[in-house]
Parts: sequence; structure tokens; C-alpha cells
Amino acid sequence: MSPTSDDPRADVTLLDRIARREASAVAELYDQHSRLLYGLIVRILKDRNEAEEVLQEVFVAVWTRAETYNASLGAVVAWLVRISRNRAIDRLRARAVRERAADEYERPVTPESPEAGAVRGERQRAVVRALNTLPIEQRTLIEEAYFLGLSHSELAERFRLPLGTVKTRIRAGMMALRQQLQEAVA
Repeated sequence: MSPTSDDPRADVTLLDRIARREASAVAELYDQHSRLLYGLIVRILKDRNEAEEVLQEVFVAVWTRAETYNASLGAVVAWLVRISRNRAIDRLRARAVRERAADEYERPVTPESPEAGAVRGERQRAVVRALNTLPIEQRTLIEEAYFLGLSHSELAERFRLPLGTVKTRIRAGMMALRQQLQEAVA
């Protein structure tokens, strides 16, 4: 009996082939699931062009991470939906960061009083001091996320780290920063 697209074992077989770098298996998996994933991504992003880009990112991730699929955690289609949802949400967040940065850039600059400048400068120095107390792996991820606007997924790809590791390091670093800054104010 040959597996069909309704057979979850067929998807697992395709992922095994992808892990062995068979490009035709990616095409088959794409043909079977791209419509579902594209629909989900469009609903999240509300932009067809961006959804197409994210869908491509999803299948690039499948190509590069097929061996990380764990059948005990759910069906292949659930894994694909999770990757698609996370990529789409990361894209939304990155879009929001870029829009905020653009809005702030376009605002007219009002002259700052010397007192306000001194306070702002002291706050910046406190943040720099607090950042410098963090382990380099936390500090680097935080700087790239907040100053460059990179999403967690983009950071995971850039530093070749699992997404969970990126999120954990950023969260731990932010908590340490908050503690450092609270102590500086007290």
C-alpha cells in the first residue's frame, strides 16, 4: 500500500527524505500542505505578499530543520502549522518595530532642555552599564532584538540556536536588566 497525503506516515516519510536532502520531498510536502499554511499566514498577517515570503521561510526552515521533528510531539502538519504561526507572528512583531521606528523618525524634533538631556544621558549610561553586566550570549541577543528589530526566529537563524534558547536567553537577560536598573534607581 502506498502512503497518501491523508496518511500521517506519508508526511513522516517525506520529512525523513528531506532530512536526507531530497529536494523532491520538499516539493511534495509543499504541494500537500502549502494551501493550509498560506491561509493561516494570510489570516495572521493580512498581507498576501508578506504571507508568500513567510511561507517560503517556513519551507526553508523545514529543509534545514527536518531532523528536529519529533513524532511523539504531534503530527507533521501540526509541526508545520506551529512553524508557520510562529514565523507569521515574528513577522508581525518585526513589522510593528519597524513602523514604530519610522513613526519616531518622522516626528519633528523638539528642543530638549539641558535638564532633560542630562536625565536622558544618565538613563542611557545606566542602561549601558546594566547591559555590560550581562553574559555576552544574553547581551548580544538583546541588542540585536531591540536595537536592530530582529525577531526571535531571525535571531535563532542568525546565531544557529534553537528558538527556545533564544527566547530563554532574552527573557533571562531582560529580567536581569530590570533588576540592575531598579537597583540603580534605588
